[in-house]
Amino acid sequence: MSNGALPMSRNLSAAIFDLDRTLISGSSSTVFMRHLTEAGVADVGKNPLIEPLVELAQFTLKAVYDIAGESRLLMQPAKLAVRAAVGWNIGDVDAACAKAAKEIVEMVQPFARPLIEEHRAEGRLLVLASTSPLAFTTALADELGFDAVIGTSWANDGTNYTGELDGPFVWGPAKADAVEAWAVENGVRLDRSYAYSDSYFDSPLLALVGNPVAVNPDTRLAATAAIRGWPTRHLDKSDGVIKIGGREIQEWTRPLMRPELVAPYADISFHDIDKIPTEGAAIVVFNHRSYFDPTVMGLLFAKAGRNLRGLGKKEVFDVPIIGRLMRGMGGVRVERSSGSDEPLQAAARALEGGEVVMLAPEGTIPRGPAFFDPELKGRWGAAKLAAQTGVPVIPVGLWGTERVWPRSARLPNMNPTNRPAVSATVGDPVQLGLDDPDADTQAIMQALVDLLPPEARERRTPTNDELMQTFPPGYKGDPNAESERRPGTDT
Repeated sequence: MSNGALPMSRNLSAAIFDLDRTLISGSSSTVFMRHLTEAGVADVGKNPLIEPLVELAQFTLKAVYDIAGESRLLMQPAKLAVRAAVGWNIGDVDAACAKAAKEIVEMVQPFARPLIEEHRAEGRLLVLASTSPLAFTTALADELGFDAVIGTSWANDGTNYTGELDGPFVWGPAKADAVEAWAVENGVRLDRSYAYSDSYFDSPLLALVGNPVAVNPDTRLAATAAIRGWPTRHLDKSDGVIKIGGREIQEWTRPLMRPELVAPYADISFHDIDKIPTEGAAIVVFNHRSYFDPTVMGLLFAKAGRNLRGLGKKEVFDVPIIGRLMRGMGGVRVERSSGSDEPLQAAARALEGGEVVMLAPEGTIPRGPAFFDPELKGRWGAAKLAAQTGVPVIPVGLWGTERVWPRSARLPNMNPTNRPAVSATVGDPVQLGLDDPDADTQAIMQALVDLLPPEARERRTPTNDELMQTFPPGYKGDPNAESERRPGTDT
């Protein structure tokens, strides 16, 4: 039932991963069987009458599994599959599954990889626990660099498989029993260990460990996790992102994210949206002028068809309902005065997973004379992220948003008969040296300036009323006394 006996130690802990719909999004069996068939090991026959029915049945079972996950009905074919392996040569199976393993490794969910490395760095043993036969998954565990693999064992005569099980079918409670037996054999403390699975039928396994995590859970596991207080994750998305019916909140609301529905009181125009990458990681930066900026950026990304992970001030995230929604959409809470690198680390993880991160390098809306300065000043966050990840920085120049919702107003101007003109213009990736955060920040800010209309580059003296609109409601100080903040710093 398991491979990988380890040195005994009373302080060992483990990270135990299910395979299908957990480490990868679908089923691995189709990949294994394709390689076994191509190698001539598995031959389902070429009867022109039977073969289409077999293919239809396989397609239907796979579709049901991908959508709904495991069930007792779907497990029956898996349990009986060993009978088809009678006479299969062990060496031929190993060779075919080694090739399949290399393909499946490339299917591992983007946020599973850093999670695996995090557990490895913490000194935990890495365990693959799958119902699939060890004949299939041993090579995959080796390819992943795991310390042990637990699964269903097929009997053999030393040369070929006999078509019988060698022990229990490792599923449901039997899977939990196999993990527990492995832990006892290897001196692993399950109360200090982690387990990850998508299936309600792995609830006994999750209940064994001190740190259970429901990954992409089926309906019943989601309910069980909610009742028992187990955290839920989706390893194809940043930690904390909520998915409903397999889709993010942003994806469900995208059809409604239209200017005429969201902001009928503003005349919003978008330019060069096609410069937002359709796939892959990107850092998107914008100049901050108004409380209306996030709305315009949200509409821009909806038009581009991309989900975003936004960095935002803690004050927004600390609002009970709005903050929970922001976290559920993958937002990153930033406490500017703390000096913590955690927000940038969270953003870097999102980028490494192929997501889009959005931030305003200015950090906040400039006050007083700084609001009218043709030279934009920013902090180093975007430049640091670009240097750390090698991800392109895409600038978006915003203009006119303060006419809709100036900083001095508690609510936006929602008069549909007086619709201020607002524009969002996407630029080409900023050319960065990636070795000097100050120089790169200046390049980013200049790229933003270049996307603004000519009037933004004209130096002028604002009126007192214009200055007062750049301050929060109730401001009583001198609008000309703008406090200094060193450009390009995080303080």
